[in-house]
Amino acid sequence: MLDKDECFLCPRMCGAERLSGKKGYCGADRDIMVARAAPHMWEEPCISGDRGSGAVFFSGCNLHCVYCQNKAISDGNAGKRVSVERLAEIFLELQDKKVYNINLVTPTHYTDQIRQVVLRAKAMGLNIPVVYNCGGYESVAAVESLSDCIDIWMPDFKYMSKETGMKYSNCPDYFEKASLALDEMVRQVQRKGGTLMSENESVFISDDDIPSENRESVIMKRGVIIRHMLLPGNVGESKRILRFLHERYGNDVYISIMSQYTPMPHIMSDDRYPELHKKVNRREYDRLVDFARKIGIENAFIQEEDVAEESFIPEFNGEGV
Repeated sequence: MLDKDECFLCPRMCGAERLSGKKGYCGADRDIMVARAAPHMWEEPCISGDRGSGAVFFSGCNLHCVYCQNKAISDGNAGKRVSVERLAEIFLELQDKKVYNINLVTPTHYTDQIRQVVLRAKAMGLNIPVVYNCGGYESVAAVESLSDCIDIWMPDFKYMSKETGMKYSNCPDYFEKASLALDEMVRQVQRKGGTLMSENESVFISDDDIPSENRESVIMKRGVIIRHMLLPGNVGESKRILRFLHERYGNDVYISIMSQYTPMPHIMSDDRYPELHKKVNRREYDRLVDFARKIGIENAFIQEEDVAEESFIPEFNGEGV
């Protein structure tokens, strides 16, 4: 953890002396950096509803995926430095805007501070769910430390093979570490009574299937949403991931099957990854969704066409910070 002058918060275990001002693999030092804090409409329907999710985008990332769509902030250089006190105030300001939750986006490297912030904000009147929206590459110890702070876990589950994890995120142990962390997330929700929604029922829906006037009825209060984004030409591994998740957790979790991969300028100019120079083929995505239905996945979110656009990526202009 970050209680001493070496950081072991995430599976990188890089040991960076962040308290002394040095940056870890994640690009962060001791200070919290936030690039944007505002209502966000582009999450799953049970998170965004019709009033939005209170998304707090943190700078830095412990993965640095080669295809990152938030590269403007993932290197840790963008954003504003904020104190624990100010971040608690930001949470309450978002709550005043009637968002459904506080959505912590890429928070892994600030786990210690986030625990302090959430407890402080709750003492000050925060009463909406807190979402932990991460890349999935978490340590079990960090997840355990947040058991009384997080209501909704929303991790990515990116890779199954060591080769893919190494090639795209420099972490051949991604599957191993992400599986252990996810087990703990699911255990925490189960200990609290399982998934809680305004109307708790099985769903297999797209973003457009819920009329706006009914979205509030399916807002998640507690649970686990596992996101998996299909990469171009990677249907086989994605199928293995969906089968693994369904066999391990059944319908105790929700799975978001994402088609929104967008080839950003930095990857388009990198000749090492020609397979990532294009969007996901619609037929590939439909095959994956059909597979999910075939193996019995019931609680899932799917995406319609034309979601792979840079316009869905917010401006990291310091709004709300």
